[in-house]
Amino acid sequence: MFFRQFLEAQSSTWTYLLADRETGDAVIIDPVLDTIERDLGQIVDLGLTLRWTVETHVHADHITAAAALKDRTGCRTVVCKHAGIGCVDRAVGDGDRIEFGRYGLTVIETPGHTNCSVSYVTDAGLHAPHRVFTGDALLIRGCGRTDFQQGDAQALYRAVHARLYTLPDDTIVHPAHDYNGRTASTIGEERRLNPRLTKDETSFVALMANLNLPRPKQIDVAVPANLLCGRTPPA
Repeated sequence: MFFRQFLEAQSSTWTYLLADRETGDAVIIDPVLDTIERDLGQIVDLGLTLRWTVETHVHADHITAAAALKDRTGCRTVVCKHAGIGCVDRAVGDGDRIEFGRYGLTVIETPGHTNCSVSYVTDAGLHAPHRVFTGDALLIRGCGRTDFQQGDAQALYRAVHARLYTLPDDTIVHPAHDYNGRTASTIGEERRLNPRLTKDETSFVALMANLNLPRPKQIDVAVPANLLCGRTPPA
């Protein structure tokens, strides 16, 4: 399976491009509107056919490129069903599968950062571990905040421990963001070393309630646009 990882620096967002080398069918995870030309350039240069844009959640810090990519490539859009977004081509939940060529992504619902957060797990190949794209549910040595968009610290803790930490230790973790330049982790590493999620549930919930983080700068623009798959809301 073909794999590439790209950074949008302003929001520290990782975008992931996966493809079947044999068929050229591709999927892009968490594309950002500001970097659409870069991503389309990669897709064209590599001779890929974009089949799906896939969101891990409704983002508050950037506008998705989903609608623009659909307009320009004819791909289909995917968002968690709990987001209640009418513009998507496919609203997914636990166990659903997004196929591209001979490969697929399986959906795991991981709510808590938002009520519509999901993770996507790749098939494991010969001599290759699974990859899991965790959005903001599980970051490298951290996790997403839980104080807006129907966030729920208890739900996040339970989703990570019951749904993600039960994956094999060598599963490669690809988060939606990293603010320190780190590109990946593993489930085994995070289970042992994540300073927030190695706490007991009560301590974790108390910690998340007292982070006192500033309001995301782009939330008033990004969320309304992302509820329309990245289109600007009518005035």
